[in-house]
Amino acid sequence: MADMQRHWDIFCRVIDNYGDIGICWRLARQLVSEHGKSVRLWVDDLGSLQALCPAVDPALAEQHRLGVDIRPWNDNPAVDTVGGVNIEAFACELPAAYVAAMAATQPAPLWINLEYLTAESWAEGCHGMASPHPSLPLIKHFFFPGFSPQSGGLLREKDLLARRDAAMADRPPGEALEISLFCYDTAPVGALLDSLAQSTQTVRCYVPPGQPLAAVTAHFGADGPWRYGALEVLPVPFMSQDDYDHLLWRCDINFVRGEDSFVRAQWAGKPFVWQIYRQEEEAHLVKLEAFLERYTATADDELKTALLAIFSAWNTGVDMAPAWAGFINRRAALSQHASAWSDAQAKMPDLAEKLVKFCASSV
Repeated sequence: MADMQRHWDIFCRVIDNYGDIGICWRLARQLVSEHGKSVRLWVDDLGSLQALCPAVDPALAEQHRLGVDIRPWNDNPAVDTVGGVNIEAFACELPAAYVAAMAATQPAPLWINLEYLTAESWAEGCHGMASPHPSLPLIKHFFFPGFSPQSGGLLREKDLLARRDAAMADRPPGEALEISLFCYDTAPVGALLDSLAQSTQTVRCYVPPGQPLAAVTAHFGADGPWRYGALEVLPVPFMSQDDYDHLLWRCDINFVRGEDSFVRAQWAGKPFVWQIYRQEEEAHLVKLEAFLERYTATADDELKTALLAIFSAWNTGVDMAPAWAGFINRRAALSQHASAWSDAQAKMPDLAEKLVKFCASSV
């Protein structure tokens, strides 16, 4: 059985730009490099994976990159073997032929539904829950990433913080306030840029392509870079995951979105503002509130007020200017808080480690 669990299959549908595939790609690489697993990653959009790993060729039916076996997930994927552990990322629903092959395999392989990250307390009670298939001899387990020991943890390579600290050790403090801006098109980007332009020190804002750059271009017009008051806005090219991590490390404040960049901003140990993926009936605001309740639990009243205000303004588009003023005026305390939060989270086992142990204990 231990040998059977050496082979893992991960299935991913690309829904939120690069967020879903970004998480699956990080997980696949970590399972190979740190846990000695043989991983096959099935992706329905290899072009998105190529953006994260330029060595990927979307035209190939099979390829091996950075230790991971990569397969295109089309309407009729060729199923020769199934993994000892099979991960259905974010309820993407495994192909029917693959599920049938799993059911015909003895001993039965493990089936994991890797859920989206949430700080809501109910997820801790559902973490690890088993769900028998209604007609096949298979059991699906639900694995919830999270921020507490009762959850599935957060993605974090074992040497991540050491690499971060080494990269920043010899970096001299700059005169400009450096900010990274990664957001959805619903963010109040114009209000933020206007506030940054009125800063008392030079502000340098790095903007990646896609929705962030489109929002900045719509506000300023023409093509960047732009200079507006104290603000300098610099478009940057699409980055690999490792290069993006370095950008988060070097910036003083990071605006992030979704899940992958949200987690990486926390490991940067710098103040950040998160735009959560919008859901119907404002359900996302409940998830935002749940995270902020955890994140601000040790903050004093002034710091908590500043954090709640900026996160609310960035996600609702209301009162961005006063929220930014209250946020930047607490910058020193925010930096200490972000660093302490990162250190506290790093004391817990990471997601890949907990996933491997969970599977080993489930046989």
